Amino acid sequence: MPLAKAGQIDLSYDRAGDGPPLLLIMGMSGTKHHWGDSLLAELHNDFDTIVYDHRDAGDSTRTGQPFTIAELAEDAAGLLAALEIDSAHVMGISMGGMIAQELVLAHPDRLRSLTLGCTYCGGEGSVLASEGVMRRLAEAMTSGDRERAIRAAFEVNVSPGFAADEQAWVKFRATGMQYGLPVEVIMRQMQAIAGHDTSARLPGVHTPTLVVHGTLDELLPVQNGHMIAGLIEGSRLEIYEGVGHMFFLEEPKRTAQLLREHAALHV
Repeated sequence: MPLAKAGQIDLSYDRAGDGPPLLLIMGMSGTKHHWGDSLLAELHNDFDTIVYDHRDAGDSTRTGQPFTIAELAEDAAGLLAALEIDSAHVMGISMGGMIAQELVLAHPDRLRSLTLGCTYCGGEGSVLASEGVMRRLAEAMTSGDRERAIRAAFEVNVSPGFAADEQAWVKFRATGMQYGLPVEVIMRQMQAIAGHDTSARLPGVHTPTLVVHGTLDELLPVQNGHMIAGLIEGSRLEIYEGVGHMFFLEEPKRTAQLLREHAALHV
């Protein structure tokens, strides 16, 4: 279990594969294990792929303190510095996409390219999950029934068709049972998300950017992807029809191919 010193905290990370560096930034309630073997196996053929646990998550330092998205972005920058990586391709999904936004705004020289998946920028026109979705997740999370919480997360994060795939559910459940985060950590992540707003600053992003979003995303509806792509001049928008929030679990080969193509254009 390698650890990297990022400022005052240690971040647990995994690194594998050959090629240019690619930093993957996970979303709320996830760890380095939630990317899925299928996506990582694809990426390892073309990238030096780095995945890590956020502070208070997985095997990284448990601070027990509130934090902001900008602070999590500084953690990511610190990880790259600790690994002696001057610049990397970066993909952030969901909360990780918010972190990636703050990272590119604070340290544009650190990014060769940027991919923002199923994420949100805040501001007028952006949309969070509906009250019904949030109530369903909150009730499951606080029920004391861990399997119920994981099942609710699975069904909200993927399309109905993928949710019906028993093999996909078995893999998701196993990851959640072994690596799920405490409720109090997820609540601190939600507080950080509530304070996130880069909408007025995104027009200042000049790093080559790919925006990816699924049309059946219940957590951060697809109009967020359209909004972000509209704010970052020259960005490319890739819409996954009939796919939910965790597009990279549903379409790992397609996602890896998009990352290859995007990186090849911006060495």
